[in-house]
Amino acid sequence: MSDVQTLDSAQVDILGEIANISVGNSATSLSLMVRQKVEITTPSVSVINRSEALDDYEKTCIFVQIHYVKGLDGNNVLILKEHDVKILTDLMMGGDGTNAASELTELHLSAVSEAMNQMMGTAATSLSSLLLVPTDISTPDVNTIDVESVKIFEKMFEGKKDKFVKVAFRMTVGDLIDSTMVQLYPMDFAIEMIEKFKIAGKTAIENM
Repeated sequence: MSDVQTLDSAQVDILGEIANISVGNSATSLSLMVRQKVEITTPSVSVINRSEALDDYEKTCIFVQIHYVKGLDGNNVLILKEHDVKILTDLMMGGDGTNAASELTELHLSAVSEAMNQMMGTAATSLSSLLLVPTDISTPDVNTIDVESVKIFEKMFEGKKDKFVKVAFRMTVGDLIDSTMVQLYPMDFAIEMIEKFKIAGKTAIENM
């Protein structure tokens, strides 16, 4: 288990490149599901404390937890805004994105689980190529979290991990969504990806 508390600039650059390639490619998967142009910008990477995880959100947000079952040892979380989830669900159900229900239902959670499953499945495939390690994910766990109460979030990661890597993307879906999607990695998981990236790069050079 890593006890690293921060990252140097080279490590931040590596994580940014990994996120840009893996999640950037997954935009195509989401675009097909919602029949809208989806763009995900180059991410910003920072190290935060657990207590800062929800600073960018108000009221309710949706946590999608992804467990890696092959290739990587750990999990990460995607955080989405409630209103964005409602729009995505409406689009997935054949609507035009303007019929966003007033209340979040099981239908919304099921739809966003499927959307994130497709997106992160694509991201896992990209990671496999990037890290030269076969990777696979489980079906995502989806939770609704009241920003004022982070008890569920506290239970999502084992142990007392306090340092997380925050990867923030600007995501646009047609002219309906212009928002921020956040990905959180426990620090030890981020370090593992960095090391695998370095090994993959060294292998690629040796094979040239």
